[in-house]
Amino acid sequence: MNSIKKFFTELLQYPSAFIGMMYIIGLVIFSIYVVIALPYDEAISLWRGDENTWYKTPRTAQPKWVNWFREEDLPETFSFNSADQLDTKTEEFSNGTNKILISFPFEYNSELFPQEVSLYFKSNYEAKQPFVNVKLITPDGRTINLNSFSIGRTHTYRLSQDQKLQRKFFGISPEKGIFVDPTLDNDDPTLLKAVPGTYELVVEGVAFEENSSLDAELIVYGHVYGWAGTDHRRRDISIALMWGAPVALTFGLLSALGTTITTMIIAAVGTWYGGWIDEVIQRITEVNLILPFLSILIMIGTFYSKSLWVMLIAVIALSIFGGAIKGFRAVFLQIKEAPYVEAARAYGASNWRIIMQYLVPRIVPLLIPQLVILIPANVFLEASLNIINLGDPVLPTWGKLIQNGVGNGALTQGYYYWVLEPAFVLLITGLSFALVGFSMDRIFNPRLRGV
Repeated sequence: MNSIKKFFTELLQYPSAFIGMMYIIGLVIFSIYVVIALPYDEAISLWRGDENTWYKTPRTAQPKWVNWFREEDLPETFSFNSADQLDTKTEEFSNGTNKILISFPFEYNSELFPQEVSLYFKSNYEAKQPFVNVKLITPDGRTINLNSFSIGRTHTYRLSQDQKLQRKFFGISPEKGIFVDPTLDNDDPTLLKAVPGTYELVVEGVAFEENSSLDAELIVYGHVYGWAGTDHRRRDISIALMWGAPVALTFGLLSALGTTITTMIIAAVGTWYGGWIDEVIQRITEVNLILPFLSILIMIGTFYSKSLWVMLIAVIALSIFGGAIKGFRAVFLQIKEAPYVEAARAYGASNWRIIMQYLVPRIVPLLIPQLVILIPANVFLEASLNIINLGDPVLPTWGKLIQNGVGNGALTQGYYYWVLEPAFVLLITGLSFALVGFSMDRIFNPRLRGV
């Protein structure tokens, strides 16, 4: 207990290490929260869902925080569902026909136009389809008749795809035409502005059967959504940012632990026994050092599997006989000649006991900083594999976000948030582990004390 207290006391002498440690602790807590609040199956279902899963979100919408840096806020997405409203009016006639009136009053407070305006209908009938008439009442009292049509059990009406409505607005896209200021010069697209105020979208429906029903949902898609934005498939980027944390930490920690501990034990065994055992270990190490590490991982991902666990095992297997084994061997050669080791041998201690109780514990203080520094290296490796499309195709990760963003022209089309958000998180994570690792190296390594 005293040693732990002493360690944290010394660590506090390095403010940068303290900040890094706080970030790492926060990241661990956040990762645990994500796994509990958003279970794996749910996260995968959301991330791999189709447009029906994300129909309420806009496409490639920027995060809300971009409005902090703008003079005029970008409009947000909002929706209304008649199933949740109490003011839907239904008038029944003697022949079984029902007249249904659905009203969606809403405030639009921006002079910028939305991405899209869509209506989603659901109806229940036996044989004859309901019929609807859609119109919009503007803040200045104008009534714009949008369209009339029959609907099936499900029906989607997107204003941008209504060619008749586009001709009505003289070539202006309908989702802009319904909001445009009629007093402006429509011949100059740069002068077009939306009229802020209270709008009312009215759906007049007729159900021709006694037990027929009709519900409608209005969605006005804005240009910002959530605190992370959306991608080209309408997916909320926060899903990948959140689940990227436990995936990155798991991969980085397991690979670092597996590699470091196994390498240390192999180096200790080879040093203690010496002879042909040590020779074999050194030759394997020298051969492994010249092998193309990334090329082998690419071959495994291409010809065998891109699974996270397969890649994890491959990384550990290829890293065991790395350069660290020679560094451990040099330290173990010094410890091997120590008097207390000779005393343990004289008292009849077994080889395995000497290795595990006398050799290994002496190198643990030097091992811990190396372990901490190795974690971010493997976190970056996992992200790099995803960037070159060799990561797990199922998991939403930071690297996968970057790969999707770059592959879909995020940087060329101005969707910088799509790439910069995961890149920033990767950078901060790597920097935090590095700061803590370097400080721990100064604490545990006597040669670096006072440096």
